[in-house]
Amino acid sequence: MTWQSHDYDDIPGTYVFDGENAHRSYALNKLLFSFNSEINRNEFAEDENAYADKFGLNEEQKKALLARDFLTMIRIGANIYYVAKLAVPSGVSVQDAGAAFQGITTEEFKAKLLARREGLVERLEKEGFWNG
Repeated sequence: MTWQSHDYDDIPGTYVFDGENAHRSYALNKLLFSFNSEINRNEFAEDENAYADKFGLNEEQKKALLARDFLTMIRIGANIYYVAKLAVPSGVSVQDAGAAFQGITTEEFKAKLLARREGLVERLEKEGFWNG
């Protein structure tokens, strides 16, 4: 399959979940999506390696999954919402994952979130929307 290049391909620190990434990481996303079921979460907990093999993950995907390397999973095409299905049952909060994505501590990430809320109500009233 041939993929077109996009303007966003060269934005540093940006990992866009597009058709190419979805295609390349289908097995990983299918595994992560399977965590919607408690039965699957329990099977994964019993033998993570075997569960990864069941979905046919490649070595890079499997290594990131088993290491709970959330940023690498995003870089290689995991859907952020599916990654959360692994993070939360693994005892990792959304703030922990957000910090890992940015390469900072959880406390630093929480401080950034709190700082960004300053003036939010005023910006919403003035602009009518919030651009993260």
